[in-house]
Formats: sequence, structure tokens, C-alpha cells
Amino acid sequence: MGVNLTPIIVKRVSSLEELKGRVLAVDAHNVLHQFLALIRTPLGQPLRDEEGRITSHLVGLAFRSTRLMADYDIWPIYIFDGKPPKLKLSEIEKRREVRLKAEREYLEALARGDYATAFSKAVMTGRLTGEMIEDAKRLLTLLGIPWIQAPSEGEAQAAYMVSRGDAWAVNSRDYDSLLFGAPRLVRYVTIQGEEYLPSKGMARRLEPEIIELDRLLSTLGLTREQLIDVAILIGTDFNEGVRGIGPKRAVKLIREYGGLEALPGEVRAKLPENYEEIRELYLNPEVVEDYEVCWNPLDEEGLRHFLCDERGFSPRRVDTIIKRVRRAYGQRRLEDWL
Repeated sequence: MGVNLTPIIVKRVSSLEELKGRVLAVDAHNVLHQFLALIRTPLGQPLRDEEGRITSHLVGLAFRSTRLMADYDIWPIYIFDGKPPKLKLSEIEKRREVRLKAEREYLEALARGDYATAFSKAVMTGRLTGEMIEDAKRLLTLLGIPWIQAPSEGEAQAAYMVSRGDAWAVNSRDYDSLLFGAPRLVRYVTIQGEEYLPSKGMARRLEPEIIELDRLLSTLGLTREQLIDVAILIGTDFNEGVRGIGPKRAVKLIREYGGLEALPGEVRAKLPENYEEIRELYLNPEVVEDYEVCWNPLDEEGLRHFLCDERGFSPRRVDTIIKRVRRAYGQRRLEDWL
């Protein structure tokens, strides 16, 4: 879910064309959940192979990645979450409860023939399993696309890689990478240019948004540490926010008082007791420093075996993927990436 900074965010609307030649550190779990939510049958079921294994995430990963590379010269590095911090366990449990509730409501809607409601509930039921994550990593390896296993929060690892210059920006729909110190975040790197909202029965137009941390902090008149304090006030994946305090009021309070410790007593009393631990998690997250970013040659035979023989993809669709990878690597000499 991430922290809700939307009301105070400073962004610049961009385009895929403007991102040409850029390397993006992609929040893998974030995009895989998107694929699981939206790549479904009309009745809301995810795509599956003959053995019942879900393949929606593989379809999205293969087709979006290769299209970005071949048609837009955008190069993804996928960053996978590791073990979640203990502080996140309550948030994970909340998400599980929301998913179970959506599953019940989905079955109820199906039973009464309300297919529009059923689909709107189905998109909330996606569960990313360990097997699915391993399948995604295997697919990326066969495509030659690099991926990194983070020790903990993927967005923290992605932010670290951007700060080192190994990627131009973090790609995620959440804002947490900014709190982890990402110099630049790009949201909505989509091919379709729109997103269907099942709950509203309509689609909305999406264009890439670029958020630069320095510009955001300068506009708000905050330091990164103070932005983290704002996030703690409104609520993060690691704590409940203070009731009645939204993003704009939180910014006003932190600007006026300087930090959480100096807030008025009635506000300070509502802060989580471990707010210093939460702040430290953002300022000094666990990341792996010894990693390798390398695009490798396409394993065409292995890709066909995995997608066609094991996961039931049509050879024609896999041919499309292969042609895109060849074209992408042909346009930018693979030796340059090795």
C-alpha cells in the first residue's frame, strides 16, 4: 500500500518517449501484483496453465518488459522484496484480511450473477506466492533481464541503486522509495496509457509521472528526515497514522515544530511508541551493496521450453517475445551491457 503522499507530491507528467535510454530499478512485487489484479478472464479468474498454475504475472512481465525494451529503449532491473521488517507484520495481516473479505464478496457476487461486482472484487484477491516469484525470476533470467534479490524492502534496495547511479529512477506506484532516499521516482510506466478501474466501471488515462526528491523537499520546505516524520504522522506500512492528520496538516506541523519530538503534547501522545525505530528503518534500511547488474543473451530454447512446454503459452506469442528481445538487443549492442 505504501504511504499516501499524493496530496503533497510535486510531480512532472512525462512520456515513455522521454524515458528513452533510461535504466529503471523496478519494484518487482508492485508490478507483479498489478498483473495479477488486472490480467484476468471476464469472470475475474486469473490466467492459468493446464495444471492450474497462475500465469497472469508471467504474461504481464514478459510482454511489458520486452515491449519497453524494444519499442521505447527503456531497460528494467527488477528488484524483489526479501524478508519483511517485523514492523510490517501487522500491515501484512491487514492486507490478508482485506484479501479474504474480497474473496468472499467475489464468490457472493458470482453466485447472484453480478459479474461487474465480481470482477471488481476479484482484482483485490491476488496473492503472490513463493512459486510465482520464482517463476518470475526464472523468466527474467531466460530473457536476459537482470534482477536483484533485496534482503528486505525492495524499494529500499531500488533507492540505493539509483543513489549509486546504477539506475536512473525507481519505478513503482508507491512513494516509499522517496523516504528511503531515492533521488528520482517514476510512476505509471505503462504501455496501454490507461488503467481500468473495476470498482467504477471506467478507465482512467495514465501518463508517466517523474518525482524528484530534491525538488519535492525544496517545494515543501522540508528535509528528508522531516518528510519521514510527515509520513509517520499520516501512516506508513509500519505504523498507523494519527487520526485527523492528513498529509497537508502533517507538513504544516513538521514545518512549524521541526520534528516529531517537538510536536504539541496532545499530538505527540498519539504517535507510535517506536517512531524512532520507524524513522531509522527509512534512514538506514537493510540493502545489499555487493550486487551485479548485467543484461545477458536471450536463452531462446530455455524460454520456449518454460513458457510453451511447462506453462502452456502459445508458440506464436512466445515468438513475439523473442523477436522483441532480439530487436531490443540489436538496437543497443549487448556487449555494452555485459
